[in-house]
Amino acid sequence: MKNRLFIGPLSLSLLLAACFRNGASTNIDLTISDFHFTPDTITVPAGQEITLNVNNEGFISHQFAIFRLGTSPGEKFDASDKENIYWMFEVLPGRTGKAVFTAPAEPGEYYFACGIFGHLEAGMIGKLIVVKDQ
Repeated sequence: MKNRLFIGPLSLSLLLAACFRNGASTNIDLTISDFHFTPDTITVPAGQEITLNVNNEGFISHQFAIFRLGTSPGEKFDASDKENIYWMFEVLPGRTGKAVFTAPAEPGEYYFACGIFGHLEAGMIGKLIVVKDQ
């Protein structure tokens, strides 16, 4: 699964508000660069289908790995983290695309990070905030 996209915080807020009202799929735009996610905090409704549009502006591949609730990659992403992954995909350098996943059903704060060696240590981490549908 390889996908890419980009959206600002105001657009994201308006989109989420509309989705909460009508139960539609939520679209999120994400830009990945060497070595940062923009935005680095994403809010989604619990249990809803999420379409993640990603734009990898970097010169190397990056991964987008969402960790299970209550887990994190710690200081270094390694093989022991694989069992804590809720959902993950990789984005090739200079590519854009789209991935679809279902948000976790349990509200809370989930970490996401790049699982490629050294990228977490370089700052590629963020939070996925899952909220109850209003």
